[in-house]
Amino acid sequence: MALTIDLGVAELAATRFAISPLSETVSALRQLGDRDRHPINLRWLRWAADELAKDPLDLSHTWPLLVSDRPNWPEFLVPAPAGAGGSIEEDLAALRRTPASQVRISLRRVFGEAPPDPVAALAEQPAAGLRAIAAELRAAHDRLIAPHWARIRAVLEADVIHRAKQLAVGGAGKLFAGLHPDLHWCDGRLMLGGERWRAERVVDRGPGGLVLMPVVLGSPHVLIKKRTSTQTTVRYPARGVGALWTAGTRAPAASAVRLLGRARAELLEALRSPATTTDLARALGVTPSAVSQHLGVLRESGLVARERSGRNVLYMTTELGASLIATTVETAAHGLDGGI
Repeated sequence: MALTIDLGVAELAATRFAISPLSETVSALRQLGDRDRHPINLRWLRWAADELAKDPLDLSHTWPLLVSDRPNWPEFLVPAPAGAGGSIEEDLAALRRTPASQVRISLRRVFGEAPPDPVAALAEQPAAGLRAIAAELRAAHDRLIAPHWARIRAVLEADVIHRAKQLAVGGAGKLFAGLHPDLHWCDGRLMLGGERWRAERVVDRGPGGLVLMPVVLGSPHVLIKKRTSTQTTVRYPARGVGALWTAGTRAPAASAVRLLGRARAELLEALRSPATTTDLARALGVTPSAVSQHLGVLRESGLVARERSGRNVLYMTTELGASLIATTVETAAHGLDGGI
């Protein structure tokens, strides 16, 4: 069984990628609510739980929408970004612009005709409710996402760069098959299979093409809303998340230090997860110019590559660099309970 989206040539031509800090925030709250929890985010989950134990967030308007006994949640909480991805302010502005009629329709789909009290209040006064939800999501973003956004964004941007190359080399079929094993595009239809689907479902696609959105702090599954008030989003697990929370947390192996020198070995270890020069300088406690010099040597040696993403230049290990790290690791990662 599968969820199916009609995706012809015109819609495929309008399909694009986007990055959304609001998507990460909503996904993170779902993870904290033990919904579709992804074990790969255990380090972040432990850190976030400790943060909230010290100073809980007021999520009285948002939590009942995201963490309930229903299998789904209202689609308007993650509107499709207008561009390639902007700020949390832009995302929340789009959320607040959701028409009242669409808020009520979406709530009815999820909660039925007799929703619980917090949800009923939102249905009665959508504009005021959306403002309250946006304020809560902004607070959640600032506490739980913003401290790690530079690293999260680097992983998301690196994922988009990789997918764009897949599209250029292998076309739409290779692109969608590479996003997730459950996705398949053929003959003008995108199909999401897997054991989660017990019946054939058809997506009432929003205007234009799809918006493909990688997610770090989210489910291991692909998420597609069957109906939406904006362009239909396909939210999928970003590649490279496994190294995000551990990159740079372990000392480089002695053999790598002998081969490269300590500074370059530490830099290569940190680049198990993509990063900018500024991010690397901050993480390693050195100047950006020193990082740039070492990166130049690593690039000349074929151990590191760089890619431009908008205004940012991302650095990441090549296959050769990753192989070097994998074959020279001798020290264990720091314990999971010692922070992120």
